[in-house]
Amino acid sequence: MALHRLTSITMGVPNVAETAAYYTDFGLTPETDGWFASRDAGRQFRIVFAPRRRLVEVRIGADTPDDLAAAASRLHRLGIASDISGQALTAYDKTTGVRAVLEVAPRLVQEPVAALLYNGPGRTDRTGSRAPGILRTDRVRPRKLGHAVIGTTDFNATTAFFRDGLGFKASDYIKDHGAFLRCSTDHHNILVLAAPVAFLHHSSWQVDDIDEVGRGATAMLEDHPERHIWGLGRHHAGSNFFWYLKDPAGNFSEYYSDMDCIVDDHLWTPEILEGAKGLFNWGPPPPPSFLAPEDLAALMTGTHSEPR
Repeated sequence: MALHRLTSITMGVPNVAETAAYYTDFGLTPETDGWFASRDAGRQFRIVFAPRRRLVEVRIGADTPDDLAAAASRLHRLGIASDISGQALTAYDKTTGVRAVLEVAPRLVQEPVAALLYNGPGRTDRTGSRAPGILRTDRVRPRKLGHAVIGTTDFNATTAFFRDGLGFKASDYIKDHGAFLRCSTDHHNILVLAAPVAFLHHSSWQVDDIDEVGRGATAMLEDHPERHIWGLGRHHAGSNFFWYLKDPAGNFSEYYSDMDCIVDDHLWTPEILEGAKGLFNWGPPPPPSFLAPEDLAALMTGTHSEPR
């Protein structure tokens, strides 16, 4: 596909310093001007001030300037203005106010990480040693930004903006409620959710395997049990292992591993999922605060203040 990855996101929060400290603990590397780097993909996350927490910008990698022109034409047919300057196209989703930037950028090539050796019935792939996952002592550092989840008051319009305008492809849907959209071979890079107010639900970060999901969350919770939201579990849509935590501004962040990969569009058929099936295959059920974050009412009424 012409689009090839989620390059970066910018998140606005009222408490920049406190939230930045959280994402440093999370394993991202702080740089200058509010930027943070992942292990494999560099500068992928920026925190800026905003009166209420929100997704400010998403940046998406494209292959050539022709891909920008094609997106501009599709957006025009939807009645959405866009601007091409140099190697980037900028457009705004009218419902959420999110700024989307398509930029000509190199494709990300990740060095392969050796698969874990698992023993099982009739199979001893690992003998004479403890499992490598329990011997690790280094801190968990996310490999790359995987996806962002956006709440919107106009589900159809925001879905159309990303899918029919920018050129994302649909992987799965949650009936009348969610659209899993991809701009890479990952199952999803943007999830659009129907919501009573526009907000950022969570950002999601790839780690090596399920041990890194567990180790990362355990380290984050050691002195801050209040950060826990939901996990450990395995999603159905995307198939990935997950663990969700909450930052000081109220946004969720996810460690994930083993995401479905869609290399050939013809070999994947999107499903319309209903009920809890789209959320998880196994693990504890999602808490009410995951489905409806506790500050939604305040975000709706404009009375949102800095979280404690």
